[in-house]
Amino acid sequence: MKTTAAGHIRVTQSAGRVLIDASTIANRVSKIGAMIGRDYQGKILDVVVVLEGARVFWKNLARAVPDHLDLRVHYMRASSYGKGSTPTRPVRLSEGRGISLRGRDVLLVDDIVDTGHTARALLQHTWQRGARSSRLAAFLSKPDRRSVPVQIDYLGFEIPDEFVVGYGMDYAGEYRALQDVRVLEGLD
Repeated sequence: MKTTAAGHIRVTQSAGRVLIDASTIANRVSKIGAMIGRDYQGKILDVVVVLEGARVFWKNLARAVPDHLDLRVHYMRASSYGKGSTPTRPVRLSEGRGISLRGRDVLLVDDIVDTGHTARALLQHTWQRGARSSRLAAFLSKPDRRSVPVQIDYLGFEIPDEFVVGYGMDYAGEYRALQDVRVLEGLD
């Protein structure tokens, strides 16, 4: 980890403590894909991917889901962090045009469930849009930070209350390209 002249923290490929390595991630994502394939066999599944953080998780999860599964993929933005390291409220949701969830089986794909507010807002949104069923796949969960209960149906990993980056997750728009999950230390 290096600090720039302007005081910004920068994580490089060789810096930062690795919390979950790329191999462990790949194995777990493969197992989640198989579970989703089993649970939705013979159904059409509408997948709502939460941008930007869940993009990498979804890309790899989509490869792990069996080919027999019929998927319709949609994208939605949910903002709760802004440029800081702590979630803000209220959660802001924005979706692409033409997403119809009425009578559909929906799988929300998110990067991390922290306080639970964003996940709860997303799940409520799918129910308000008339989904027949709505489940949540989350790459990471921080149960120690949870302030509202949320059921995670497909979970990658539980982690301690540390700010993490990599595998699509960022700090102020940086570090998404790291292949593993790393702890970003030195934040206020």
